[in-house]
Amino acid sequence: MPEESQTKGERTRQTILDTAYKLFLEQGYSATSMRQIAESAGLALGGIYNHFASKDEIFQELVITKHPYVQIFPLLHAVPGDTAEEFLTNAARIIETEMGQRADFMKLMFIELVEFNGRHFAKVVGAILPLAMSILQRFSDPNSGVRPIPPLLIVRTFLGNIIAFYVTGLLMSDPSVPAELRDVRLSDFIDIYLHGILKDQKTASHVS
Repeated sequence: MPEESQTKGERTRQTILDTAYKLFLEQGYSATSMRQIAESAGLALGGIYNHFASKDEIFQELVITKHPYVQIFPLLHAVPGDTAEEFLTNAARIIETEMGQRADFMKLMFIELVEFNGRHFAKVVGAILPLAMSILQRFSDPNSGVRPIPPLLIVRTFLGNIIAFYVTGLLMSDPSVPAELRDVRLSDFIDIYLHGILKDQKTASHVS
């Protein structure tokens, strides 16, 4: 919503969310108090409770609005590709570009995993599932190249592949790690996701 069209209450609420988000990323959830959020937002402590009943309520709203999946899935609707391979290869480029601009995405995910054991993720699933299922409808065409796999399993494995890329990227970012481990792109992960690591048995038998 454009700032000029927001009411004073809406602007205050957004200030609280923006301030809390910054503090959560800098300090973590547990180390951030409601008093700190209020002071950083320029509000009296009581004023923050006019908009949010608790710190957890603030975090839940941030999870929905800021979570990587919630941000990325709407972008995938316009990704070109007549087959699953074309679509997912092109989608990887979009995702890598978006994630490269928003390093905070992974920090928020880690807070959710480490400090909450993923308990808010059901809300994220509820937000992205309709978007994900509408994207997967394009794979229902027999010419898409997709095996008969349950759509939700495709969603989980594709998202899991993206998470694996960024988590291992963080773990292997030190210059002392061999370049072959560091200099990897998401498209490399997607290629292996689509084609596996095993040779095509028919081709291998023909060659031998």
